Amino acid sequence: MTLPDHANSHLSPDGEAASFSLLPDPEFPGWHRWQLSDPTRYNDAVLGRTLVRPEGPETARCRIFPGRHLTNLSDQVHGSAILGYIDIAFFAGLHVISGTDVAKGMTVEVSTQFMAPATQDKPLDAIVERLRETKRMFFMRGLIVQDEVRIAAFSGILRKPPAA
Repeated sequence: MTLPDHANSHLSPDGEAASFSLLPDPEFPGWHRWQLSDPTRYNDAVLGRTLVRPEGPETARCRIFPGRHLTNLSDQVHGSAILGYIDIAFFAGLHVISGTDVAKGMTVEVSTQFMAPATQDKPLDAIVERLRETKRMFFMRGLIVQDEVRIAAFSGILRKPPAA
């Protein structure tokens, strides 16, 4: 599935530079790199490379590559790293789904149920789905998976960015 035309813009609706870029990743055909304009912020500085691709009209898949820096003392991906990743996946996935620059929106609520540990040596995917959109909110849900193992289920509410 290709990225919708509306998701390729690197300009905000008012013509200013967007707070992130979404460009094809040459190493992973079919995926796009979600990268903030400032690589010293949490997304890139902590989680590292984040990829995203559409999987349906209301669904997107995000991917990170956990390493030792995201592990706990049991050598599994730390739960807080997964929680942070879920938050980033909401915004990256929603952009691909809706074409809206939601980067300055706000997470209102997240509910997560952990089901299995994640390892540091395999990609970690977040499959996000937009359930409903209102004037001010997005209602989302998803799964964190590693290969075929379901790591966590989650749902959340995002508030749209304020109008400029």
